[in-house]
Amino acid sequence: MKKKIILITFIIIVLLYTAFIVYNQYSDSTASGVIDGKLAECPDSPNCVSTKTMDGSKIMEPIPYTNSTEAFEILVKVINEMPGTKIINQDSNYLHVTFTSRVFRFVDDVEFYFDEQEKFIHFRSASRTGYSDLGVNQERMDKITNRMINEM
Repeated sequence: MKKKIILITFIIIVLLYTAFIVYNQYSDSTASGVIDGKLAECPDSPNCVSTKTMDGSKIMEPIPYTNSTEAFEILVKVINEMPGTKIINQDSNYLHVTFTSRVFRFVDDVEFYFDEQEKFIHFRSASRTGYSDLGVNQERMDKITNRMINEM
C-alpha cells in the first residue's frame, strides 16, 4: 500500500511539473516592441528591470554606444554566447530575445532598443510567469551591460 501511494505521488508530481513547463513555454510574451520610442512599462511584480521604468526599484542604466552597427553586432554576439537564448525579432534598432532557464524552463523576454539620438541601448527584461524572479533579470542585464561595455 505504501509503495502504491509513493508511486501515485510521484506520478502526480511529474504530471504537475510537465503541465507547468508546457504552460510556461507557451504563455504570452511580455514583449510589446517599441511604441513612440519607448519599451513597455514593467509590471507591478518585482520580476522586471528596465532603463525607462518609472519604478525606482526596477530602473537600470542604459548601455552607451557610439557606433550602432558595431554595438548591435556585439550585442547579438554576447546574447548568442549565453545559455538558453533565442532571438525572436530583430530589425535595425530593436531586438527581442527570450532566455529559458535550464531546469524549470522559465521564459524571460528581453527587449533592446537602440536610441540613435541619445546613443543609448535601452532595455526591458521581464519574466513571463510568476511573481518574483529572485533577481535573475537584473543579474542577467548586469552581465550583458558589463560585457557590452568591455567589448566596445
